Amino acid sequence: MKNENGDKVNKKPVINIDEVAFESHQKEGFCSSYAVVGNQIGAKKLGYNVSKVPPGKKVCPLHNHRQTEEMFFILEGIGTLRFGNQTYPLRKGDFIACPAGGPEVAHQIVNTGEVEMVYIALSTIDHVDVCEYPESKKMGIYVGTDWGNRDLRYVCKSDQPVNYYDGEK
Repeated sequence: MKNENGDKVNKKPVINIDEVAFESHQKEGFCSSYAVVGNQIGAKKLGYNVSKVPPGKKVCPLHNHRQTEEMFFILEGIGTLRFGNQTYPLRKGDFIACPAGGPEVAHQIVNTGEVEMVYIALSTIDHVDVCEYPESKKMGIYVGTDWGNRDLRYVCKSDQPVNYYDGEK
């Protein structure tokens, strides 16, 4: 169903986890299944997803957002939160706050248990975000509010700066 602006409108603002489709990704020590939920129930300013992480794996590299704020809630399993230069044990029922900022709020969730870890991720939906990856010295520039189909997604090495006028005539 669509509204007068042509935007998709959901018939109901509720969905059960049994109804969501999970997508998977795997790359070396990274592995997860995730379901993007927010857009399926009509969310406009917040993004929600459910992530499932196998034992010994992590979803993404250690990173921080300059604009986007994230919150996580552990539904099942145990793990470790890497946050800045600290680590914190995680277990079922834990809330995690990851505010926007620099490397001091860089974060990563690691499943250190023997069973699958399941958590809900909630974030602000910001049109522009810059994400830094302190360990690999990368930077990502993301523009657009559709998480799976950004207007611009550009990842580069942040330790190779150029002059503002480099390449200009």
